Amino acid sequence: MANNANAGLRITTNERDFIEAAIKEDHRIDGRTPFDYRKLHIKFLREDGSVEVQLGQTRVLAVVKGEITQPYPDRGNEGSLAIYTEFSPMGDPAFELGRPSEMAVELGRIIDRGLRESRAVDTESLCILSGRSVWAIRVDIHILDNYGNLVDAANLAALAALLSYRRPECTVGGEDGQQVIVHPPEVREPVGLIIHHIPIAVTFAFFGDGNFQVLDPSLKEEEVMGGRITITINSQGEICAVQKGGGVGVSASELMRCIRIASSKAQSITETLKKAVEVHEIERAQRKIRRHRNLPTEIEAEVEMEEAPEVPEAPMASEPTEPEQAMDTERDINDERMSDATQLESNEIKNADAQVKKSSRAAGEKDIFAGGESAW
Repeated sequence: MANNANAGLRITTNERDFIEAAIKEDHRIDGRTPFDYRKLHIKFLREDGSVEVQLGQTRVLAVVKGEITQPYPDRGNEGSLAIYTEFSPMGDPAFELGRPSEMAVELGRIIDRGLRESRAVDTESLCILSGRSVWAIRVDIHILDNYGNLVDAANLAALAALLSYRRPECTVGGEDGQQVIVHPPEVREPVGLIIHHIPIAVTFAFFGDGNFQVLDPSLKEEEVMGGRITITINSQGEICAVQKGGGVGVSASELMRCIRIASSKAQSITETLKKAVEVHEIERAQRKIRRHRNLPTEIEAEVEMEEAPEVPEAPMASEPTEPEQAMDTERDINDERMSDATQLESNEIKNADAQVKKSSRAAGEKDIFAGGESAW
């Protein structure tokens, strides 16, 4: 998105002329063709509903939160979805703290129109108790680095965050049957949002008299462009929203051409987004697996020895050889040692039992005895 108030501080006249001349020759300063996207990276953070999207060098963070509130009077059985944007000097020195700028308001409206007004999220499924309790979903979009085309990056970040968000499971109970019970994730698995379709925002920039267009404009191209158009469309080719900005007019034929290109790009971006969400779900499920530690090696070896089959004895020879006599002699010695050890152990056990009985008898007599000397 262009920031006309600071355009003179970002780009020189020579750069402006060079960019316009290159676009007229179907070239761009970053090496892309007119209808190429920059590299897209989607990074899901550890907390559900937190996603960082990087489109080229543009980085946007989206965080989804939910809370239980009262519904609107005219929509008692529907939840709500709200989009909020935050522009800080950390993302761009041109951004100022305090009151939202026109750029922030416009960005929020484009994303809100593409997601909420297109009914992408099923708000009726957010109802807990009709007329009393519903879920209010809030999407906060933070601009981390502004290098152009914030609309597409922020829209993808909001979609990915909504797809990965999980809200706690709720039931209605209590004595009057009107109490909302929120179950922790250890008791019941959190549930995701119901999303009917995935609207993808695709932005075109116009140069000259509107006869030259480029897809996914960079920051310098935004400062040179005369106008832009954002088409929010899903993979089925259904147009969800169209936003036109700038003073350059666009003919009907050029608009239809942009819609066809946007439909093709939306399909490929949707596939990329779904694959990223699937990988995140697999990683999320793997984190919940409880791994049991392996048994010690000694126990496993002992079990194997007990289950090993017995080896049949070899037939006795009439005259044993010298090695066999030596083995028999050694076996006899071992048997004698084992019998002596067994006998010694048995004696120790008997002595211990006798000592225990003696001490028990003495303790019993001590407890029973009461009075003076015996009459005997």
